Amino acid sequence: MKKRAIISVSNKKGIVTFAKQLVELGVEIISTGGTKRVLAEHGIPVVSISDVTNFPEILDGRVKTLHPNIHGGLLAVRDDETHKKQLQEHAITPIDFVVVNLYPFQETIAKPNVPFMEAIENIDIGGPTMLRAAAKNHAYVTAVVDPTDYELVIEQLKQYGEVLLETRRALAAKVFRHTAAYDAMIAQYLTNIVGETYPETMTMTFVKKQSLRYGENPHQTAAFYEKPLSSPFSIAAAKQLHGKELSYNNINDANAALQIVAEFAEPAAVAVKHMNPCGVGVGETIAEAFQKAYEADATSIFGGIVALNREVDEQTAAKLNDIFLEIVIAPSFTEQALDILTRKKNIRLLTVDFQAERKQEPFIVSVRGGLLVQDEDTYTIDDATLQVVTERKPTEEEWANLTFAWRVVKHVKSNAIVLAKNGMTIGVGAGQMNRVGAAKIAIEQAGEHAKGAVLASDAFFPMSDTVEAAAQAGVTAIIQPGGSIRDEDSIQKANEYGIAMVFTGVRHFKH
Repeated sequence: MKKRAIISVSNKKGIVTFAKQLVELGVEIISTGGTKRVLAEHGIPVVSISDVTNFPEILDGRVKTLHPNIHGGLLAVRDDETHKKQLQEHAITPIDFVVVNLYPFQETIAKPNVPFMEAIENIDIGGPTMLRAAAKNHAYVTAVVDPTDYELVIEQLKQYGEVLLETRRALAAKVFRHTAAYDAMIAQYLTNIVGETYPETMTMTFVKKQSLRYGENPHQTAAFYEKPLSSPFSIAAAKQLHGKELSYNNINDANAALQIVAEFAEPAAVAVKHMNPCGVGVGETIAEAFQKAYEADATSIFGGIVALNREVDEQTAAKLNDIFLEIVIAPSFTEQALDILTRKKNIRLLTVDFQAERKQEPFIVSVRGGLLVQDEDTYTIDDATLQVVTERKPTEEEWANLTFAWRVVKHVKSNAIVLAKNGMTIGVGAGQMNRVGAAKIAIEQAGEHAKGAVLASDAFFPMSDTVEAAAQAGVTAIIQPGGSIRDEDSIQKANEYGIAMVFTGVRHFKH
């Protein structure tokens, strides 16, 4: 019996060549709508779907393949005598290939301000139904959803006279991944439309961006996936201009650096190691900002990731080039800057669209057996109601450094303490089991520079020991959330040493 194939694709790439090759191999082509027209225009003999169903396409094409003559031909178990008898009784001919890709729902909702009904009309019904039927019955039917698989199918037909079972099974798995991702995208779109924040089931889909050489450690495998409609302001959407492939740790660190530098409107530079900032600086120019970030911790920045929120010019590139860096992220690079930085073969240079709209996204963390989902921490110093709780108020210079330090400490692993002075970090205490321990690390790193500096804490002081340590080091102003039952102890200690202290009312735990 002559083999038959249904071809109906929104992505026409390679379909004419593929269909011609199928016809040369004796396969009869059945098609619909725009695909049928394209194939006919290229001289490919094609049977209309209506000739198979003996029923016209109706409802503006909403119903054309949903028919027993199609799905009977796809779902019949070929060596089941009852199935064969029923096919004969109803004059249904088996279908051996389904070559379908779906209405462009993702591309439709990616358009700005797309009308709701336009999105709805791009939800495919017949396509996924045929694909799922063919994939379920892959013991007999070849389901092809990806144009990159056309060549493989033709090769096996030529070599073996059929598509091998193991290939049909692999293609079936790809079909179910594809339709599951398609449905997940529709579910997510409609969930967002109706304003459901935490639905009873969490359906998400991600697209593989690249395989990674290894994971967090060389004995772990890893890959990088991105959202189909990922934020333009993200590492997933970054353009790599130079250097070797990003690693698992590179991606994590680069993401951390990007989130920190996004806190600042003025020229800012951030250096990150192991997802914590080791140096942050702001200045009149991006070169000045980077110089401060470098001087903040000239040891830890070695082998680090640097993010800058202004174009990298020749002067800044020369400074960057003086040290070993894994990655430099910026909105753009001048030709002179690229000429300098690309002399090093391995440094990765990434550009990100800093002007892109930054929508709040769910923050998702995997735990063994599940996911934790929460809102992103988008709360900024500008959202806070600042309250001076001490007798002395901060000076204008201290206010500038306090707000700077608060922007940074939000992104440091808890417990977190940041010391800052002159628009740069001078000490960072991260990820400690107690707050005074984090303060001691930051103070030790700052050394003599702690005199006249300010201190920011990501959470309240449970007792006055952190204020005591800060005072002994010469810190003159503190910003912290407040909210401890022993706040008064810390306030009194600050008053005792003439330290100005500000409460924000909001903590920034980061685990």
